[in-house]
Amino acid sequence: MSSCVIHYGEAAAQIAAYAARLAANPMSEPMRRKPATEHVDLSRAQGRVLAQPLCADRDLPPFARSTRDGFASRALDVNAHTPLPIAGATQAGDAPAGPLPAGTAWEIMTGAPVPVGADAVVMVEHVEVADGRVRLLPPRTVAAGENIVAQGAEARRGAELLPFGSQIGSAQIAVAAGCGYSQLEVFVRPRIAILATGDELVPVETTPGPGQIRNSNSPMLAAMVAAAGGEPWTLPVAADDSAALDALLEQARAADMLLISGGVSAGKFDLVEPALARAGARFHFTGVLMQPGKPVVFGDLDSADGSDQAANRTHVPFFGLPGNPVSSAVTFLLFAAPLIAALAQHPHIAPRFAQARLAADVKQKPGLTRFLPASCNFDDSPVVALVPWQGSGDLAAMARSNCFLVLPEQTQQIKAGETVHVLLL
Repeated sequence: MSSCVIHYGEAAAQIAAYAARLAANPMSEPMRRKPATEHVDLSRAQGRVLAQPLCADRDLPPFARSTRDGFASRALDVNAHTPLPIAGATQAGDAPAGPLPAGTAWEIMTGAPVPVGADAVVMVEHVEVADGRVRLLPPRTVAAGENIVAQGAEARRGAELLPFGSQIGSAQIAVAAGCGYSQLEVFVRPRIAILATGDELVPVETTPGPGQIRNSNSPMLAAMVAAAGGEPWTLPVAADDSAALDALLEQARAADMLLISGGVSAGKFDLVEPALARAGARFHFTGVLMQPGKPVVFGDLDSADGSDQAANRTHVPFFGLPGNPVSSAVTFLLFAAPLIAALAQHPHIAPRFAQARLAADVKQKPGLTRFLPASCNFDDSPVVALVPWQGSGDLAAMARSNCFLVLPEQTQQIKAGETVHVLLL
């Protein structure tokens, strides 16, 4: 297997193109399986992606609706500033009243249906009421249509309100509820296998012995997978043994994507790349000129149900992520998260970056694109500062960070106050 170490910009372009192919036409794309769908209760739809358009079941609003507490009337009548008899009253939840008698007003509450014949609502603050009559106080006037939302102004019955592929948030849940959808058809979350490697790893609940560490990467990656729209599938830890690694890789072919943590450097016990090669992997890159995360590997395998016919073959993309947790988190955000989003049919499949002003001067040796733990206030004028860290194994520094400061490959120094990019967690 030949080495293919590329610049960060090249790696990002490869990932973007691969993700775009996954997301462009999921029903016919030969690189993956046809995405499955399921029905979920509206209360469990947060973060999911619609597999069918959501349409209005009736006009929205279903009746002409008042947007203010006040009095419904004809604009021509109230603008005369003469007292008008109050012919009736309607509050929210009442059925629409009959036609408004000529030369009268109708007391109305916010959200209530406007009587037929009324073309304006005057606010209660702008009138005087005495002896069962109401008068608009001069010199104020109202225009026809004021403080009324006409029937169907928001949408007509059958209109598409949310297209196929919409991501569901609180606003989308409100729209669905308003149209009577107690369940939504959504795409099944892609199953993402997580395989941590290394003899030094012990379970979280275990007291580590000499030379051992707890497996923090598997739970970290599981949380990141869920946040990206995937369903984490944590496999047993793979020992530094070729046979054990081969067996777990074969098991992982049933997933939609595979994340391997550790074992991708060039040491004697870094066995992941040879194991992937034995499994028939196609490598797209085997390293990126970045820090942290330089040894990251990207490629794909034939899936467990793949066909020998190229036109029908389904592929399982994989990432060999460095074992140090900061490296693993950075490479996940930059490379794995966009592919999970594409597999999940999310509408946004790119890493999330923002801009901020740098709090203090930063110097670096050029040659690598760097993503350094940082903290940003994200207020009206965001300012970002580096978080002191002891290298890519520093879990405490990562826990104190809410972003990563991006230092471009050829940059040697950035002055305080300059605008920089940050990678969002």
